[in-house]
Amino acid sequence: MKQPEENMPTTDYRNKIQNSVIAVPPMARGDDLTVCPTENQRMIDHLKAGGVRTFLYGGNALFYHIRLSEFAEVVHMLVEQAGPESWVIPSIGSSFGMMMDQAALAADLPVETFMVLPQKDITDPDGIERGIRMAVERMGKPIVLYLKFDRWLPPSAVERLVQQGYVSWIKYAVVLDDPTKDPYLKELLELVPRELFVSGMGEQPAICHMRDFQMGGFTSGCVCIRPDLSTQMLQAMRSANWEQADRIRAVFEPLEDQRNAISPIRVLHEAVGLSGISTVGPLVPLLSGLSEPQRTEIANTVQRLKGVTL
Repeated sequence: MKQPEENMPTTDYRNKIQNSVIAVPPMARGDDLTVCPTENQRMIDHLKAGGVRTFLYGGNALFYHIRLSEFAEVVHMLVEQAGPESWVIPSIGSSFGMMMDQAALAADLPVETFMVLPQKDITDPDGIERGIRMAVERMGKPIVLYLKFDRWLPPSAVERLVQQGYVSWIKYAVVLDDPTKDPYLKELLELVPRELFVSGMGEQPAICHMRDFQMGGFTSGCVCIRPDLSTQMLQAMRSANWEQADRIRAVFEPLEDQRNAISPIRVLHEAVGLSGISTVGPLVPLLSGLSEPQRTEIANTVQRLKGVTL
């Protein structure tokens, strides 16, 4: 097995995660559920026109349910479509068996880091750490550590994985009523460089995470609708113009509220399709589409978001 600290190229991920808003788009598929290159290209082009250069394909793209038989082909397609000036980060997992089979393929794919999709059930911290180590050693590439659940990994385990070269950066997405009060995050930041952390829940907590905890950037699904506004929000935060950043954040709030009320993945998928940006097609089972009343509400919200000028 490849030992990451010995054989992996060194990359300054602290700078790379600051290049742009990290978009987390859906995946366009046809009625037969095969990936649609044309519609995915439309989505990527729309995001790039709004300033996005980093594309993270994870939960919103339903990499949880991707077929192993299509995995390598899809990754090659995304890298080619995004172009050499962009950074594509696909995902592996979330089950151990799928993660290891994908890691075997990932070793030869033109991608420098892969995110491990988190799984809460049928896991424990020691087992998670061991599985991450095995996947990284199999592919010889570090992973994006997705911390979605409080105390999913103890801070000491995160520190070990970072120090030993197993982690490129950290997507932090632990949902709290008040993100300013986060004991887990504070403990993590005592052990791991804060510049390796990315706020992983869209525009809403990004100001708190970047202003109060000095995270290196933020991920977004709603950026797919208005990448120009998300980019302006990132620029405002970079210049410490927090009032302007908050004005932009508020513009995305209605769509985020609908995502939280119904389903973050399903609502974003429908929103992109209803926006006319890309014909994303059906959701892959084990998910299903929304009801017509829900689609109508989302369409109205999307049209208002598309019409916003600041």
